[in-house]
Amino acid sequence: MTQIIECIPNFSEGRDSTIIAGLADTITATPGVTLLDYSADQSHNRSVFTFIGSPAGVKNAAIALAKYAACHIDLTRHSGEHPRMGAVDVIPFVPLKNVSMQNCINISKEVGAAIASEAGIPVFLYENSATTGSRRNLADIRRGGFEGMAKKIRRPEWVPDYGDKIHPTAGVVAVGARMPLIAFNVNLSTSDINIANNIAKIVRGSSGGLKYCKAIGIMLKDRNTAQVSMNMVNYEGTPLYRAVELIRAEAKRYGVSIIGTELIGLAPAKALIDCAEYYLQIENFDYLKHVLDNHY
Repeated sequence: MTQIIECIPNFSEGRDSTIIAGLADTITATPGVTLLDYSADQSHNRSVFTFIGSPAGVKNAAIALAKYAACHIDLTRHSGEHPRMGAVDVIPFVPLKNVSMQNCINISKEVGAAIASEAGIPVFLYENSATTGSRRNLADIRRGGFEGMAKKIRRPEWVPDYGDKIHPTAGVVAVGARMPLIAFNVNLSTSDINIANNIAKIVRGSSGGLKYCKAIGIMLKDRNTAQVSMNMVNYEGTPLYRAVELIRAEAKRYGVSIIGTELIGLAPAKALIDCAEYYLQIENFDYLKHVLDNHY
């Protein structure tokens, strides 16, 4: 495959195994793409899929997934810890091999137009595809959630880029091009969601914390565990270990510890190797020189 694009759609369904399997089947049935990974979380009531493929392949798969989600996921009956505004909540495209960011922007616009016309779901372009600065940040678009979106899109500044009427059960979707993002969660030894919320506020960049870090507090009801759920949008600017250590320090204020972390989807190897270098305290470490895999 001479050109490779990664697509990581998020769906507001993490409990119905039949629907989740149907989403996976939709990807594997599309020529020109390969399903790499998917995971579902019952507390979040959300599933995340990762697939790669040719520009035409990922475009066709993304459109087919939106159609499937519109037919099978009903947000009027949905509840979960993760914020959401659509049955398929977000569809990002990431350039991996012999593809430019502009190529991904163009595909995101083609996919957005097709989803609005063929699935009846309004589309907001976000991140590098955003048509205005206020739409670059996914959290700003999602604010108000599914329940508040019908009223929100009547405001002139929030008219969708494609489509003009919220889908009654599938809501709206954000589609865009971006660089690699790592979805990374830290679980705490407490069931107090207020502690997770307080720590998330300190950690996230928008409230003065770590640059390139987005964070919210979430309650994992099935585990009775509070979690700091994060999106690390630039793992080199803010590495994973820095977020972990800041959360560890803040948790101590409440007599709380970290009991585990979660990686949702895939992450670049260097993001994980950076953590190994930090915790192993390797002197004079050179990623290209000392990692065997880089030599074959």
